[in-house]
Amino acid sequence: MGKAITRLKDIADRTGFSVNTVSLALRDSPRIPQETRQLIREAAQALNYLPNQIAKSLVSRETKTIGLVLTDITNPALTHTAQAIELALAERGYATLFATSNNDPEEEIRVLEVFRSRQVDGMLIYPRSHRKLDHIRRLRNANYPVVLLVGDPDAGIDAVCMDERRGAYKATRHLIDIGHGRIGIIDGGSRLGNLEKREGYQQALKEAGIPYDASIAVDPHGHSVARGYRSMDSLMTVRDRPTAVFAANDSLAIGALRWCQKHGPAVPRDVAIVGFDNIEFAEFAATPLTSVNYAVDMVTELAVERLMSLIAAGDTLPEPRVTMIDPDLVVRESSAASR
Repeated sequence: MGKAITRLKDIADRTGFSVNTVSLALRDSPRIPQETRQLIREAAQALNYLPNQIAKSLVSRETKTIGLVLTDITNPALTHTAQAIELALAERGYATLFATSNNDPEEEIRVLEVFRSRQVDGMLIYPRSHRKLDHIRRLRNANYPVVLLVGDPDAGIDAVCMDERRGAYKATRHLIDIGHGRIGIIDGGSRLGNLEKREGYQQALKEAGIPYDASIAVDPHGHSVARGYRSMDSLMTVRDRPTAVFAANDSLAIGALRWCQKHGPAVPRDVAIVGFDNIEFAEFAATPLTSVNYAVDMVTELAVERLMSLIAAGDTLPEPRVTMIDPDLVVRESSAASR
């Protein structure tokens, strides 16, 4: 059996005041003298009293909780963003419930249902697929406050996100501008229908008159450093191997960098490497890594503010709005040398 829950009546019995007086005192009502409020608060503390949030939520129709769904808790960029979101929500009096889909579509649907059953006031979601959003669109159509943290402008769902297509374009354009004409890519997003980074990469190649070559486009089947290492091994065994590589996240890029350190190609002299997200490890890698910056603070602030406005709107939500942030490229030693 669990420990008994302290009730208002228990505090009333201990202090000799009525339950109504205790309730008012704990809500800091000016109707109760300050001395009485202090005495009742001390008694509540001694009895380890906690307010019944379930009962309060039935009255206010708010649980003061937000659900946050991640695709992968091991992704440093998502972990950093989750921490920032938790702090931003706490400042506004909200608790955060976390769940991870592990890139499983059925698990994503399940955790959304769990959050709804917990009656969270709204959700912030990194969806597994940026295109297959019918299960989230149904929530939005039912006036449920939801904000995506990756976005499709035509999804019909609120979103605040980095413009991944633009970021990949900038990374590839940078490599072209410093003299590279054979640029490989390590990106598994296409398999999930997340095409933005591949499209940005291809757009930069097309504008420069460089044909797309599928032989130097590798699907890592994951997002880890180890997957990046193995993908770089595949790229560098091609007969006409690339002189530069764009990786869809920094973990993959660090794996590619490690492969070069172990097998001989000098970075950036023999092969330049650019990542995405600008995680802390990128700056402090053995060869500091050029990376597209993921503006955690900006995404967090705008996403939380949008979610708060949806919650405040009540039963009739405003038209969906998608905010896409143009990312900066942070150039470091892994691509600094011109050819």
